[in-house]
Amino acid sequence: MERGSRAPNGNRRGQRSRGEILDAAARVMALRGYAGTTISSITTETGLPKSAIYHHFRSKGGLLSAVMARGARDFFDAMRAAHADPPAGGTHRERMAWYLDRTAAVFTAKPDFLRLHMLLMMSDEAAEAEVAEINRQVREEGRAYMRVMISSAFADEGPETARAVAEELDHFAIAGFDGAFVNSQTDPERSIARQMSHLTDAMVALGDAAAARLRG
Repeated sequence: MERGSRAPNGNRRGQRSRGEILDAAARVMALRGYAGTTISSITTETGLPKSAIYHHFRSKGGLLSAVMARGARDFFDAMRAAHADPPAGGTHRERMAWYLDRTAAVFTAKPDFLRLHMLLMMSDEAAEAEVAEINRQVREEGRAYMRVMISSAFADEGPETARAVAEELDHFAIAGFDGAFVNSQTDPERSIARQMSHLTDAMVALGDAAAARLRG
């Protein structure tokens, strides 16, 4: 009885230490990048021994994979929650603004994950196969989610046209959010939320032009 009762507690402690390691690694990597993050820096941040880190993650690359996987899961879960119950009526601009404003709120709430993602894309580590694959998956999921938002904003054009507009604009929309996030990090007064009005205008203008061309 006593022996059986200790196992769940040990499992909870293990899960807690794993979470602490992931939290610390995300913070350190977001500030220093992957190359500047060492296992020693993680032990200093958490107070846990190296053996605990290697128990949960066999290598630094495995730790990065877990950090990015958890960050991406949390990020896209937050996106789905933010975009629940989208508006059915309204203009293209009203619907697009609804999506982009809520996306901006998620970006603002998840800066560590996004900062790490951007640093990895622009660092030498991006050439490593494992890192490149992680970033590719995040970018692909982000573009897929952006296509859902754009096609929903232009749903009144019909499913085929809305889908075509979304496929034409998904890269532009991602680039707009990348730029807005970088601006918000370098100039706090230019928050992501403040930049959404311009991005909304650009997205709707391009989308309306694409829809008209497709109708023609």
